[in-house]
Amino acid sequence: MDITTPIRGIKGVGAKTEQLFQKTGVYTVGDILLRFPREYAKYPVPIEIDNAVAGAKAAVILHVENPAVVKRARSMQITICIGSLGSTQMEFIWFRMPYVRNSLIKGQTYILYGSVQDKNGRLTMEQPSIYTPSQYEALSDTLQPIYSLTTGLTNNLYKKTLHQIFDQSILLKEYLSVETREKYELTEYNYAVSQVHFPTDFDSLTKARRRLVFDEFFLFILSIQMQKEHGRKIENQYQIPCENLLEPLLDKLPYQLTNAQLRVLSEIQKDLQGPYIMQRLIQGDVGSGKTIIAFLAMYLVSSSGCQSAIMAPTEVLAAQHYETFSQYCELFGIKAHLVLLTGSMTAKQKRRAYERMQLFSDAMIIGTHALFQEKAVYDSLALVVTDEQHRFGVRQRETFSLKGQSPHILVMSATPIPRTLAIILYGDLDISVIDEVPARRLPIKNCVVGTSWRPNAYEFIRRETAAGHQAYVICPLVEASEHAEGENVIDYCEKLKQALPPDVEVAFLHGKMRSDMKNRIMESFAANEIQVLVSTTVVEVGVNVPNATVMMIEDAQRFGLAQLHQLRGRVGRGDAQSYCIMMNTSDSKDSGKRLDVLNKTNDGFQIASEDLKMRGPGDFFGIRQSGSLEFQLADIYQDAGILQDASKEAQRILALDPKLELPEHEGLRMKIEQYSSRQSERLNL
Repeated sequence: MDITTPIRGIKGVGAKTEQLFQKTGVYTVGDILLRFPREYAKYPVPIEIDNAVAGAKAAVILHVENPAVVKRARSMQITICIGSLGSTQMEFIWFRMPYVRNSLIKGQTYILYGSVQDKNGRLTMEQPSIYTPSQYEALSDTLQPIYSLTTGLTNNLYKKTLHQIFDQSILLKEYLSVETREKYELTEYNYAVSQVHFPTDFDSLTKARRRLVFDEFFLFILSIQMQKEHGRKIENQYQIPCENLLEPLLDKLPYQLTNAQLRVLSEIQKDLQGPYIMQRLIQGDVGSGKTIIAFLAMYLVSSSGCQSAIMAPTEVLAAQHYETFSQYCELFGIKAHLVLLTGSMTAKQKRRAYERMQLFSDAMIIGTHALFQEKAVYDSLALVVTDEQHRFGVRQRETFSLKGQSPHILVMSATPIPRTLAIILYGDLDISVIDEVPARRLPIKNCVVGTSWRPNAYEFIRRETAAGHQAYVICPLVEASEHAEGENVIDYCEKLKQALPPDVEVAFLHGKMRSDMKNRIMESFAANEIQVLVSTTVVEVGVNVPNATVMMIEDAQRFGLAQLHQLRGRVGRGDAQSYCIMMNTSDSKDSGKRLDVLNKTNDGFQIASEDLKMRGPGDFFGIRQSGSLEFQLADIYQDAGILQDASKEAQRILALDPKLELPEHEGLRMKIEQYSSRQSERLNL
């Protein structure tokens, strides 16, 4: 057995289990080794019920005196077991887990691990994990890995499979030199991989994580720098004339563009007319007006008789871009040929889109990843605009080049990244910044509150929906977990349905849902058929809903400041005053201090800088903080120092050996090839 062995080759993994692993992206032994835990659980010393304190995670000793009972509330089964010691009682609750009743035997003692809450003066613990005293003792001094799973695949099976692999001493090839490891205090590769899965202690985990974070940044930077050298100075085949084309349009706008927008437009026009193709990143805070810039750039290309395409991360957003572009065309009196192309369109609709793409050489094409499809044939494609969720590397550009000449590239990002880090992360792109928000936007009113304020928040949401507005509620988890702490969208949705009037439609949304279902939910929310949407951070980059005025974020302290700012940007897009309620469920002073930064400012770049300053080395227990670039462990704010180290080392090696041809870089060259191959597979190229 080696790292290329299919996961089916491991004892205990049959055909059905193999399919479950494959749903999580695990096909081989190497895949599972390099798919790291999303967080860890550390088990505290067990306490008696009368020592439990609301607001803390605890391991409570339960002496079962009365059998657990199963009740039905609406469409959900709820299992309840009452524990007591002296005058103190605690209610243990499990949602949709009726089988738990058989796990709690009268007269036996168990350790129940979970979050203690105070509900109407009664101590409760929802969805606690159940252990016998001996089982708990074996876990109490360890950091237990918790993995992102799919339905039917348990955390215990995941760990058991990994243990079997480590027991057989299957090794990954070390590709960093001893010199590099010593210079940056990096542990050996196999040691890091084993310790990140099953850490001996916190110190070992910290060292393992540092090595693997360095790897993620290092390979990413090496890849884009090598791509940059390969494709940076590409001759401009489409020198677009821009003189005096935009002034008549800008005069028709019902508002004035900000100075920052005008500056970025000027930079784009200069690129389009320059000797080399444009490869530019527009960094603009939430609501800074990037979409109108994208439209105007595409209009310039269309006016010259060439095609342009904009790729959105979701079908709902693509459809919304299409509607917005149609409105701009009407406002400006432009007779443009707009084409929409998405994956879920019928065969007939796609055929019609393909025909229009070939018929109109000046078409403005809006779509999703369907723009890459083999049948999507372009005629003089001169500009591609893309969202950061589909970061555009040389491989994607080459794909489009096969459909025509090398197009200009414009990448839009709403993630506020300090310029020093942006230069490293987007090293193959020129950077423009829109650092002003249109004056017509009302500033969002913010508040950071504790759990005792939750009923007031529900009442506030009720009033806003009664006034015809809508609300988002963000939870950190998809569903209740035996290990992870925090509110989950599925159970929270049920709670809100009970707390709000029956005429308020409440629905949930999360990343594990099928794409067509997610699209339907977002379309219904955009149409105000759903008034309250309970969601994970999947809405962080999403459809524009100007009618949404409330963003409520549960367990806000678990998110990074930059991500909270992104979520807050989902509201405040219309004329009505909007609000952001951040629910702090922690007693930590540091959590309160961090969240207070958001309370005081709506400036994303200032928030990003503060985020950078305030992160600590112990912050990685919980949700990964920045979601803009798809690293498994690395966080561009928390790990900024490692990012800079990785950048220095990448520059040093490429200066010495630009194509990694030296014998000592053979392992690194192979690793880069594997990395590039995985990135291509992820992008379905």
